[in-house]
Amino acid sequence: MAKKQNTADLGFEDKIWKAADLLRGSIDAAEYKNVVLGLIFLKYISDQFDLKHQQLVEEGDGFEEDKDEYTSENIFYVPADARWSVISAAAHTPEIGKVIDQAMMEIERENDRLRGILPKNFARPELDKRRLGDVVDLFTNTLELGRQEENKDLLGRTYEYCLSRFASLEGKNAGEFYTPSCIVRTIVAVLEPFHGRCYDPACGSGGMFVQSADFVRHHQGDIKNLSIFGQEINANTRKMAMMNLAIRGIEANLGDRNADTFFDDQHPTLKADFVMANPPFNMSDWGADRLQEDVRWRYGIPPQGNANFAWLEHMISHLSPSGRIGMVLANGSLSSQSGGEGDIRKNILQADLVEGIVALPSQLFYSTGIPVCLWFLSRQKSQPGKVLFVDARNMGTMVTRKLRELSEGDIVRIAQTFRDYRKGTLEDEKGYCAVRSLADVEAQDFILTPGRYVGIAEQEDDGEPFAEKMQRLTSELSGLFAESHQLEEEIKKQLGSIGFKINITSN
Repeated sequence: MAKKQNTADLGFEDKIWKAADLLRGSIDAAEYKNVVLGLIFLKYISDQFDLKHQQLVEEGDGFEEDKDEYTSENIFYVPADARWSVISAAAHTPEIGKVIDQAMMEIERENDRLRGILPKNFARPELDKRRLGDVVDLFTNTLELGRQEENKDLLGRTYEYCLSRFASLEGKNAGEFYTPSCIVRTIVAVLEPFHGRCYDPACGSGGMFVQSADFVRHHQGDIKNLSIFGQEINANTRKMAMMNLAIRGIEANLGDRNADTFFDDQHPTLKADFVMANPPFNMSDWGADRLQEDVRWRYGIPPQGNANFAWLEHMISHLSPSGRIGMVLANGSLSSQSGGEGDIRKNILQADLVEGIVALPSQLFYSTGIPVCLWFLSRQKSQPGKVLFVDARNMGTMVTRKLRELSEGDIVRIAQTFRDYRKGTLEDEKGYCAVRSLADVEAQDFILTPGRYVGIAEQEDDGEPFAEKMQRLTSELSGLFAESHQLEEEIKKQLGSIGFKINITSN
């Protein structure tokens, strides 16, 4: 088992999900989510503490209760009464909820980074204490791998897995906190954030940051070379993000509080090297009337009825002189002319900021079925005066009846397309990708729908001469018409028969 490297192979995530599922039904979905993720976080930091604690005990110098020994290695200090052993021992007592709440409070008191973010409502009456104790037991037995140094990221991946499962359960409400992993990985693979300042002004549960850190690790980089900045308007979602990042050992500045990005920018002077975001789609009544003179609207004032270009202009305002943006927007952003959006898009294009556009397939989101696209912008384009268009609408695989995912191969292909484009070696591929000049885009009235530029894929030659194929298809069509007429006559006979019987009955 130890030889397997990912949680899917270990069956880890599914075990945890089944354990957590014991609580479903006794509380609503939103509270259920906070309980499960809070317990995973508590188990994680306790395991990491225990691992270091054991090392210090074995060294024999008496420093096992020295808080600095832990914080110096980015390990949260867990007081004696808050350790998982205490919680596990109380699993089947009526006080288990109070024990967990007390542990959360003590951990917050000892770790400033966690102050005010941990859930502390496990003692409430509506939470079934017998089931809660069963979940604690299952976490104790299932998560022992979390104590091993070589598997210390397993609980982090489990946390992400549970986020995705909660997103599936919550459906349209999931967009508030979760962006599908395949979309995040695509953005990260194209931007390649090896080092510098990463910023997400609508960070949700922190998925962009987690994938950026994973990208660096997988390419043998140093996560310490990334500085993380984010902001989130929803207080509970912000807490989820902070736990998600802490469980991965990622230090981040998510501002002093949850806040509206447009009205209370938590990083007003930040100039980021990488801006990544999946902001709310087509958000109306976002406050445009109170921000008419805002300095961020360099390319035009966004309309009151749609915040898509407000988000885009906000991100551009935070971009460093060599920075890149990767963001998700509704497809309407590619062609809309209403409310001055066409002029804003034109101005951004004429400033030569748009590097590439990717049209994504439908059904990638739990929260919406509307088609979306990826915008990639850069202040230092390797191909000035040109834009890359990628039509990826035929990519992906249906993993459920309603949900599609991009495969790893799809993501690699899109990322490689951008690399080849930046190197100047990309050749157009009909139906998939094309590089076009700004003059070409202007000729299309600055509309950015990739289908306009990539054309239709050529069909493979099946070897059948055209004249023979035409004769065969014509013959087949004639046969179908004849069969259709026969069916039509049969239907008329049957209807007549039914009508006759009805008339007799009615008389």
